[in-house]
Amino acid sequence: MAANMQLAIRRCFTNADRVIDRFHIQKLAYDAVQECRIKYRWEALDAENEAIKQAKRNKTIFRREVLSNGDTLKQLLARSRYLLFKHHSKWTQVQKNRAELLFERYPELKKAYKLSLRLGEIFKVCKSKEQAFKRLALWYNDVEDAAIEAFRTVSRSIHAHYLSILNFFTNRSTNASAESFNAKVKAFRATSRGVRDVKFFLFRLSKIYA
Repeated sequence: MAANMQLAIRRCFTNADRVIDRFHIQKLAYDAVQECRIKYRWEALDAENEAIKQAKRNKTIFRREVLSNGDTLKQLLARSRYLLFKHHSKWTQVQKNRAELLFERYPELKKAYKLSLRLGEIFKVCKSKEQAFKRLALWYNDVEDAAIEAFRTVSRSIHAHYLSILNFFTNRSTNASAESFNAKVKAFRATSRGVRDVKFFLFRLSKIYA
């Protein structure tokens, strides 16, 4: 989504259409979900610290609340990180139990998780720009109804770049192959403990990967 990419395309590839990769869009949604989780985790930490202070003041024993799966509230929020990245159909039984407790306690987090799933489904299900545009409009409405500020930021970012995002549905183009090759180059560079002779490094790359 960087402005310098748009400038490079205008100057060097005048007949090309910029496609903002779906990975970057979905990452924004996942980050918004994690922001909600982290906010609740800090609140739980503050509440526990206040309860400990109050117990000391009253000279009583502080007992943490332990949930049915053996987690405390802090542990529940910390250990729920990875399940919020996954589709609910891929959860293990432990993750299902944890998610049930999490969403029961924090319904707003459940809304955020569902919004991230709906955004991902647009890229999976839609076959044309028109269909995707309609589904995105409905998703915007869901974001407004949910009133989650982190997702409002995501929706504003998508709205600002929606033309380039919708270009994905022309050929369902992604930069997955480029990302894969970039990972190979980084791994190769790491095995060499860095690069001093750039020309020789590029020569070796061309011989191995060309």
